[in-house]
Amino acid sequence: IDAGGSAMYESGEDYLEAILRLQLENGFVRSVDVANKLAVSRPSVSRAMGLLEKDGYIEFTLGNTIKLTEKGQLKAEDVYGRHKLLTLFLQKITGLSEEQCEENACRVEHQIDVDVVNGIKKWVEEN
Repeated sequence: IDAGGSAMYESGEDYLEAILRLQLENGFVRSVDVANKLAVSRPSVSRAMGLLEKDGYIEFTLGNTIKLTEKGQLKAEDVYGRHKLLTLFLQKITGLSEEQCEENACRVEHQIDVDVVNGIKKWVEEN
């Protein structure tokens, strides 16, 4: 999930974002919840959680719940922030449904340059 300690792969970002969103919704996160949210198998989640834990993004607490570390929290908030910004931006410029804009934002959020994100943020604040 982490490419040699450098840029994180999309799937790692998706997992961190899912953990953050589940934490906000439920107050706690279990592997099964992540599997359901991302529509992936429990073995896939188990493998990803092992990699995220090894890379210092998550830790397991009592009851085997998943908790974001400070590093994980920052990364997850960054990804989720891009997701929300892009969803809002796409809604404003297209007038399409939130669902459709959110699906497209999810595909774009991992590939977009930071300066483009900053330009979109400026445009959204002004419009």
